[in-house]
Amino acid sequence: MHPIERLRYVARASGAAHELLVRETASALASFGSDPAGLITACRRVVARQPTSGPVWWLAARVLTSAEPLAEAWAAVEDMQRDSTARELGYALPDDATVTVIGWPDAIGEALVKRGDAEVLVVDALNEGSGFVHRLLMADVEAADVPAIGLGAAVAESDLVLLETSAMGPTEFLGVVGSRAAAATARHAGVPVWLVAGVGRMLPQRMWETMVSRLDLDEPWDADDEIVPLELVDQVVGPYGPEPVADALKRTDCPVAPELFKEL
Repeated sequence: MHPIERLRYVARASGAAHELLVRETASALASFGSDPAGLITACRRVVARQPTSGPVWWLAARVLTSAEPLAEAWAAVEDMQRDSTARELGYALPDDATVTVIGWPDAIGEALVKRGDAEVLVVDALNEGSGFVHRLLMADVEAADVPAIGLGAAVAESDLVLLETSAMGPTEFLGVVGSRAAAATARHAGVPVWLVAGVGRMLPQRMWETMVSRLDLDEPWDADDEIVPLELVDQVVGPYGPEPVADALKRTDCPVAPELFKEL
């Protein structure tokens, strides 16, 4: 398969874990090691196909701003593989807490399974809630399937709301549909909100603005993802554990790659 076609396949792999997506994208980009112009085109193509994946934007920006792009691509893969966000979240969760989550969050799910003592209220999003509940129950984690209309009641009964982001900027983050309502309801109810943001999710302002400009938000009520103000978040959980939002943002490590500002 031609490398460009491979990139198209990788980028269209809906539901692929970010680590797998970054690894497969890095492998595809390796084919352009001696073709700088082709590498730029390939990076533009992959972010066009995965506009909501912070790690893909992060990988592309690192590759395009490095003097050794191929080595940088594999360094990014290694950084993803060493991501300790789920482990840190598991350590930080309060004992025997009741938590509300939205849909099927990967890192949060891993942490909840390892921790084992939480009661999880799973608010359905994108018809993934019941599948996530089944996964938790199979791991002997107490979980309940909550319809979207029960979001407010679930949050009010919780000790903590856990949200997961695929990308975040200096003032906002991208979350699965229902995240904004959950965060706003939690703020009104006095329930803390933790945002789980693993390696590669934090984008600087210009990269964030470019990513958001590519999203189809003309009818946001029909979108799978939504933009949520960070002012609704109490703590950001990443590889260093829970931190205030301002402290977490200081760890933004994605460079600004002007080559990505231009669309295909």
